[in-house]
Amino acid sequence: MTTRTLPVTDLSLVVLVGATGSGKSTFARRHFKPTEIVSSDFCRGLVADDENDQSASKDAFDVLHYIAGKRLAAGRLTVVDATNVQQEARRQLVRLAREHDVLPIAIVLDLPEEVCRTRNAGRPDRADMPAHVIQRHRRELRRSLRGLEREGFRKVHVLRSVEEVEEAEVVLERRYNDLRHLTGPFDIIGDIHGCRSELDTLLARLGYVDGHHPEGRTAVFVGDLVDRGPDSPGVLRRVMAMVASGDALCVPGNHENKLGRWLKGKKVQQTHGLAETIEQLEGESEEFRAQVARFIDGLVSHYVLDGGALVVCHAGLPEKYHGRTSGRVRSHALYGDTTGETDEFGLPVRYPWAEDYRGRAAVVYGHTPVPNTSWVNNTICLDTGAVFGGRMTALRWPERELVDVPAERVWYEPARPLATEAPGGHEGRPLDLADVHGRRIVETRHLGNVAVREENAAAALEVMSRFAVDPRLLAYLPPTMAPTATSRAEGYLEHPAEAFAQYRADGVERVVCEEKHMGSRAVALVCRDEKAAQERFGVTGVTGALHTRTGRPFFTESVSGSAAGQNVTEQVLDRLRTAIGAAGLWDELDTDWLLLDGELMPWSLKSAGLLRSQYAAVGAASGAVLPGAIDALERAVARGVEGLGGLLDKQREREVDAAAFTEAYRRYCWPTQGLEGVRFAPFQLLAARGRSLAAVPHGEQLAWLDRLVEHDPTGLLQVTRRLVVDTGDEASVRAGTDWWLELTGAGGEGMVVKPLAALVRDAKGRLGQPGVKVRGREYLRIIYGPEYTRPENLERLRQRFLGHKRSLALREYALGLEALDRLAEGEPLWRVHEAVFAVLALESEPVDPRL
Repeated sequence: MTTRTLPVTDLSLVVLVGATGSGKSTFARRHFKPTEIVSSDFCRGLVADDENDQSASKDAFDVLHYIAGKRLAAGRLTVVDATNVQQEARRQLVRLAREHDVLPIAIVLDLPEEVCRTRNAGRPDRADMPAHVIQRHRRELRRSLRGLEREGFRKVHVLRSVEEVEEAEVVLERRYNDLRHLTGPFDIIGDIHGCRSELDTLLARLGYVDGHHPEGRTAVFVGDLVDRGPDSPGVLRRVMAMVASGDALCVPGNHENKLGRWLKGKKVQQTHGLAETIEQLEGESEEFRAQVARFIDGLVSHYVLDGGALVVCHAGLPEKYHGRTSGRVRSHALYGDTTGETDEFGLPVRYPWAEDYRGRAAVVYGHTPVPNTSWVNNTICLDTGAVFGGRMTALRWPERELVDVPAERVWYEPARPLATEAPGGHEGRPLDLADVHGRRIVETRHLGNVAVREENAAAALEVMSRFAVDPRLLAYLPPTMAPTATSRAEGYLEHPAEAFAQYRADGVERVVCEEKHMGSRAVALVCRDEKAAQERFGVTGVTGALHTRTGRPFFTESVSGSAAGQNVTEQVLDRLRTAIGAAGLWDELDTDWLLLDGELMPWSLKSAGLLRSQYAAVGAASGAVLPGAIDALERAVARGVEGLGGLLDKQREREVDAAAFTEAYRRYCWPTQGLEGVRFAPFQLLAARGRSLAAVPHGEQLAWLDRLVEHDPTGLLQVTRRLVVDTGDEASVRAGTDWWLELTGAGGEGMVVKPLAALVRDAKGRLGQPGVKVRGREYLRIIYGPEYTRPENLERLRQRFLGHKRSLALREYALGLEALDRLAEGEPLWRVHEAVFAVLALESEPVDPRL
């Protein structure tokens, strides 16, 4: 006997149907994964500890339906192993499949009664099963066979003998809408409506020659090819030819759907431009009209492309419908979701689904004409009303570049003025508590999924809601930085040797050592003008932001004296903007905004309270107590009191340590008035319009920053000194160590060692540390206390554990990279904010603050 192939859609609810003893469980185990099978016997055992306890069947099937529903909601193929011979049992399963927008498929094992009876007799737990049970199952099954498709099963496979069952082979089929394996690049083209000439112009602008792109790009049409315009047959001919040759994909629009019904002889109202299309088709051959009918009939409601990152449909699609197959999904893809109301023009009011969209995939659609395209919550409408005298628009993917051409004329007067129904620009309904509340998983490109604990999210929410800058301007938070491995060198807790050795072990040959400025970390978002700030970030009255690494505004009234904090911020931004313009970076980077990471000095500018309460207090107490104690001890020793020499020496050492501690923090403090005395040392350009700069090698980064400092006429900007070290060259490593000793010996905080190539991976392919800090011996007195250099204290401090700190630094780094990528790609605010918020949440994790 030849093999019987049973096609099963890869996301579906497979219902096994057959009398007890027909071999359903054996069939399921042979053809499906154990995790895909939900058995009524197993569920009966769960609730009653006995798989054959029929009195527990109701509860067992409640459990079965619950598990199956959870699997279908998660997009998992699910197989129900039960007799399912009764119509009511199958009706519940068909309803479950429809609720989750998947196909119900029936596989029927219609085996002879004798086979079922013999198999049950061979099972100890069913040896005494009455014959009438099998007979009843068989009768119910026979009555059901002809009506299974009418019940809603999209595929029905019937196996009528033991041989057929043995020879059957289940073959998983990809859903028609699942084209995740196609990665493009794509050119997604909005509504055409019979505008053949504009389509030809747009395709030429996109680089297509006779419907083919020489670089292998694929056109994707969002539907509404026909109606209203002057040449619907010409548009159909071009699109059908491109689809047939593999140069294009096409999803149906509501206008194709209506035309398809007319071509099949159905009665439809010839409104909204259909009458014009019918008139144009009358001049075409019968064969062409038949081809059009077949083409429309074969169109799939939507496509999931590029590994699931892109969804194309006609009228938009919420995430829960992506990749699903049902009438409800097709209806939403064709028509959208209406509120049931009509506007003053008699047209349906559509529910603004894009405002609530929070999906990972970008959804590109058309249907509702808008005057201008804009990304809204990772969705974009490409219908810019070409037939109404607007423009015909295409989106290049993955570049996210828009290309459009103007309409040649108004071909059809719109029923209402062209106006957007989508929320405005980058605002809309940008943020929601659900975006950040509770335990969350943030997907990053460089480190996979990063988890945020619920308690950490709550702490971050407190900071964000009470203290942070406007979230529209909070595009990035710097990650924490891990210190170098603990040194065993005498007198040192940190030393460059360990940093160079670690990078050498990770395969990083060249590193750059950058001077570490003792100030406060500051992120500057600098827009070219207020218009740029409004267009990209949706804010008015400001030209950017300057905030701390926890998102707080850097300047407030208490810091800036008589001027309001925002005024001082604008003064800083204006000086940065002047330097950027003079250095030519606006034009070189083709941007009207820049995001910079740097250090704002002096340290006392932001940490005056910390200095007074924590550091100055220690110095003052030492200065008040130790001189008197030393004087008393000296006088006692002079009088001949024995046994005090050791104590006197110890107090003298403490006095020297206390003086070194006071000197250490005073180096980083100086008076300021307004911006007089303030310095900003930028050390990285993070992002510009359409581009994340975080992976640009540090050599190129520092060249940009040197130009900024050079072209700053105000003296605000300060250069960051640096030295490149070859980790495999002893002389180079020695030079790097000597440079660090020189820096720290002159009172510097230390240095940061970074891979010269910026974004690197270690020997095992894991994301590498973006930098490690190597702090100076004297600076660490501020961190660990005046007496930390004593041998006994150093030995104790060397037991510090760095694993958690390094893990935290990598996770925050990956989240920062993700935020910058999303920002540069023009993703909606909530997507950028998700990653930024997660960085702040991770800062609540318990880590030794001295590390």
